[in-house]
Amino acid sequence: MPAAPRQRRAARHAQPAAGSVAAAPRKQPITVERITDAALEVVATEGYDALTVRRVAAVLGTGPSSLYAHIVNKDDIADLLIGRLYAEVALPEPDPTAWREQLLGVYTQIRDQYLKYPGVSRAALATVPTNLETLRVGEGILAILLAGGIEPRTAGWARDALSLYVSAYALEQSLVQQRRRRQDQEWVLSHEELLDRFTALPAEKFPLTRRHAAELISGTGPDRFEFTLGLLMNNLRPAFDCPTARGGHKDRLPERQLDPADRDRDPVRSGPWPP
Repeated sequence: MPAAPRQRRAARHAQPAAGSVAAAPRKQPITVERITDAALEVVATEGYDALTVRRVAAVLGTGPSSLYAHIVNKDDIADLLIGRLYAEVALPEPDPTAWREQLLGVYTQIRDQYLKYPGVSRAALATVPTNLETLRVGEGILAILLAGGIEPRTAGWARDALSLYVSAYALEQSLVQQRRRRQDQEWVLSHEELLDRFTALPAEKFPLTRRHAAELISGTGPDRFEFTLGLLMNNLRPAFDCPTARGGHKDRLPERQLDPADRDRDPVRSGPWPP
């Protein structure tokens, strides 16, 4: 005779008999999403150099062979990482009258995603993207450039150059942060130390560096980031004769006027040319 509902409930809630062995908790299945989560955890806590298939497997509590059912190699994980970060990038509707500002906005988002995970921008270097989210952002950047009247080949090359700079910028920032955490790292200089070194150089060999030392080390990382992107974008010439997309004075990114106090906002420098 079937047990009554109350009896079945009581059986579920009953304490296990003494000496009985509780069933082992069931492991979560390995998925591409969990592999990506674990890889981001490794990069966030240990840096990109620590990222290996074996390390990701350890975070997931399994062996490397379990991962190879879902990925090909470490490069495949790198592609997943960049795709995950690019999924957070919002793309605007291309506007021929504001295409430079739109590009700056998109690349600023990419930079900020990279900076959350030390060294992760290395994953975007020397690789051909295949992740759909990475391709989505690339398509959006291309659409903005084409809307601005940039000839297709020039747009493609410009996109590569801009993306390369953003990856390199983020990578250098990560290296600077690593050096700042090392107590024995003498190469990281304060603004004052760097200025003192430049102004103490022999005048007969380095007259320009001595004379313009303050200007050479001025500005923060973000200042120089916007300056460089503006330098690249302001030299792109639209292919068609359209006043709103020709790149005239109103359409160009404004030149950033640096206040002398700006150089004090980022007191530690990694070298002569700060990131």
